[in-house]
Amino acid sequence: MIDFAPTPLELQFWNALALIAAACLVVPAFRRAGLGAVLGFLAAGLVVQIVVPGTIAEHPEELLHFAEFGVVLFLFVIGLELRPSTLWAMRGDIFGLGMAQMLACGLVLAVPAWLVGLPPATALVVGLGLALSSTALVMQSLDEHGERSTPYGRKTFAILLLQDLAIVPLLLLVTLLAPVSTDVGMMEGLGQVALALGAIALLVVIGRYLLDPMFRLLARTGLQELMTASALGVVIAAGLLMDLVGMSYAMGAFIAGVMLAESAYRHEVEANIEPFRGLFLGLFFMAVGLALDLQVVTANALLILAVTPVAMCLKAIAIYGVATFFGSAHADAVRIAIALPQHGEFGFVLFAAASLAGVLDPATTAVLVAVITASMALSPLVSRLVPFLVGRQQPPTMSESFDDARGSVLVIGFGRFGQVVSQPLFGAGFEVTILDRDAERVRDAGRFGFRVHFGDGARRDVLRAAGAGDAQMLVVCVDEPETADRIVALAQEVFPEAKLFVRAYDRRHWIALKQAGVDFTARETFEAALRMGEHVLMGLGTTPERAASVVEDVRERDRDRLRQQAEGDLTSGLDRLHTQPVRPEPLSTPETEAGVASQQ
Repeated sequence: MIDFAPTPLELQFWNALALIAAACLVVPAFRRAGLGAVLGFLAAGLVVQIVVPGTIAEHPEELLHFAEFGVVLFLFVIGLELRPSTLWAMRGDIFGLGMAQMLACGLVLAVPAWLVGLPPATALVVGLGLALSSTALVMQSLDEHGERSTPYGRKTFAILLLQDLAIVPLLLLVTLLAPVSTDVGMMEGLGQVALALGAIALLVVIGRYLLDPMFRLLARTGLQELMTASALGVVIAAGLLMDLVGMSYAMGAFIAGVMLAESAYRHEVEANIEPFRGLFLGLFFMAVGLALDLQVVTANALLILAVTPVAMCLKAIAIYGVATFFGSAHADAVRIAIALPQHGEFGFVLFAAASLAGVLDPATTAVLVAVITASMALSPLVSRLVPFLVGRQQPPTMSESFDDARGSVLVIGFGRFGQVVSQPLFGAGFEVTILDRDAERVRDAGRFGFRVHFGDGARRDVLRAAGAGDAQMLVVCVDEPETADRIVALAQEVFPEAKLFVRAYDRRHWIALKQAGVDFTARETFEAALRMGEHVLMGLGTTPERAASVVEDVRERDRDRLRQQAEGDLTSGLDRLHTQPVRPEPLSTPETEAGVASQQ
């Protein structure tokens, strides 16, 4: 008789299959409806909780702790794209705007909690906990829309970074407010802060002096699997170190990423991490949906339905006021406020610690956890209010920021040609600064992980700010010949030490660029067309050797013709063109017409 009772291992496989099936069915439907992937993953988690019985629904906190690795990897990838100099340039937004947001939102949200009867200490913890926003959700949304590099995207990220840094002092505050708090507890908390600062310093030293030599040594083995494992190992080790001193895993991973941002192996590490990041981040949002206590929600449905939108509205108003005070334009302030009104995953950590310390009772903690989850579910819907609050304007122009522009190669123009040119440079490990004046293209490139600086390469100040003075080579890949000519003339005047490699539009443009004295120029379609011709010959039955020989002959004839045209005019060298089929010469002179026909 067949036993259908699953073993624990079989149950885990069934649980994994349920999560995969729910994600594959629910997430595409939400994306098609325009509700976003994040809300889809949250809904998929709820579906699994309702439909699938078993340990995965009974103990969702185990999956949530495991899935937090997605947030850790997400922060690591963000850190890889931010050099220390960039963070230093953002210090005003991080410790000014970010700190003001925490204090303003904490106060605004603490007052209602105090008015409904919670003790002042408890109300303060509730307000500060709800002031935290979801780093994973917000950054995922910014990436989906390619808005991380916009002014509002950078300010939003600065606020989120301060919130992540604030988790240690918030946990210390819980310790101080606990009913059994003593001077010993206070000293332990201050010691924890000192340990956290020491751990950050240790991470900085390791990242500065040890990580690059380690990846260089591993790269010599040629084993891709080893590079992937080492990248994951760096993330896990950094997260564990931060956890040991009371900070979040995500903060440790972020610092490790920042320390690797200067490494020649940055792109390799990011490519190895990317598949795991997407998988675990989706799993994290599903785990949030699974962790929603439906019994608490049912018992306190009216309270949660009332508290969640009110708290989000109060938080959004406070954020708008703070952003406006710090100089953000109305449209940017609205976007920041709409991006951050939800409550974050670190609120789970803070409220759990407050419950254990006796600052919050279990019932209040359960309601607050439900409010956090509900706000995360509502956040993608709230973001759809932006067009109504800001108006349907033209896409906002991007500001020119070159804080992390340090590449030895400056690529100007990131259209189809520039994208292909950059690939060998990235593949060989060169630091490349990319410049483009199309804001929409810059945003689109950001969605695929490229750091493209917004700016007009035909302007002297932009080229200087983008590092043209220190670059070994300027690669001009713009579409318009006139723009390319202006950039060439400007670069030769201001940056004569840099080599100039320029995309040519056609033969006439190629000749003009060579006469201008550029180091190298290539016509944008010539080599691709020759390659196509070679494959056409092989498709007609020509041997690969013969096809390659014919193509090389055409290439050599073209070089000769270009030389003649440069010395004469465009009509020069016409004899170097093949204008009729090339037929092999007969071995002997045919004696009859019939013989001629047979020879051909």
